[in-house]
Amino acid sequence: MTTARSAGRFALTLAIAAAGGLLMWLVHMPLAWLLGAMLATALCTFLHVPVSLPRHARPPMTAVIGAMLGTSFSPQVFSHAGAWIVSLLGLVVFIALTGWLAFTYFRRIAGLDPVTAYFSAMPGGLVEMITLGSEKGGDERMIALIHAARIFLVVLTLPFLIETFTGLDIDRSGVVSAGTAAVSMDDAAWFLGAAAGGAVLGVLLRLPARFLLGPMLVSAALHLAGVTDFELPAAALAAAQVVIGATIGCRFAGASPRMVLRAMVLSAGATVLMLLSTLLFSSLLSLAGGDRFIAYVLAYSPGGVAEMSLIALFLDVEVPFVVVHHLVRVLTVVAGAAAVFRLMRVRET
Repeated sequence: MTTARSAGRFALTLAIAAAGGLLMWLVHMPLAWLLGAMLATALCTFLHVPVSLPRHARPPMTAVIGAMLGTSFSPQVFSHAGAWIVSLLGLVVFIALTGWLAFTYFRRIAGLDPVTAYFSAMPGGLVEMITLGSEKGGDERMIALIHAARIFLVVLTLPFLIETFTGLDIDRSGVVSAGTAAVSMDDAAWFLGAAAGGAVLGVLLRLPARFLLGPMLVSAALHLAGVTDFELPAAALAAAQVVIGATIGCRFAGASPRMVLRAMVLSAGATVLMLLSTLLFSSLLSLAGGDRFIAYVLAYSPGGVAEMSLIALFLDVEVPFVVVHHLVRVLTVVAGAAAVFRLMRVRET
């Protein structure tokens, strides 16, 4: 009975998410399938509709996106990889600044306790920050909701900000996809092999963001070696966006509307600070390192790796550049958050 009920909720959630994506697509919104699925499922959590996705639903779709991201790799991408060092060093400064600003905001304006404020302020490593915050005595549910709200708000606002300030149309730029009929059996086999084999490789090597990075590396290797030049069917890319969008929206399930609304309001202030910092750093780096403003914005934005990579893909912005920066951001936060927290506690005592 429980299995049947879970399957029913899963089917309902996918149907709602797909309907939201379709509606957004019909009105020509940027990243329609991702944003539509995210908004539709988040709204349903407020209305107490029993939406939920099993933990195993997202990895296959993340692998699909990873395999697609790998198609953007070419030898030219690495021709100025040396310039990445400056940007990556700047990223460390950015993390420290945004973390401090967000922590100060959560403590002095939002009034959260020190532990909850600290682990809510760290821009990355959602699961790790929730776990560490809970272990140190913070409010686990509030930390989880604030991080979920941050990702939700960044994914929701960033496409519109980019379109507003650059004039680019995200739905009509960059991304290469094919109709289902245009995909040969060989291409489909290579694509599925890159997605599945890459996911296994990511798990075996214990890569960060393993279900995204593993397939991306395998796909990139195949394309760089000239073995295949497969393109992802548009329907598969839309389906992947629907599942990932639904996963973001479903993170609010189980919490009361009042608590979700509070987390959204609190997170909005911190998200604004982080995005302003992103624009500041991106402007400075763009002045110093050439006209790559959008690439810096996507690389520094405090959103999820898969979501920011998708936007980069649609804008035909250097996907490897964006992915590497987000992986470094997450690893830096995960590795340094606990150590900095202990240092702060020592100074307080």
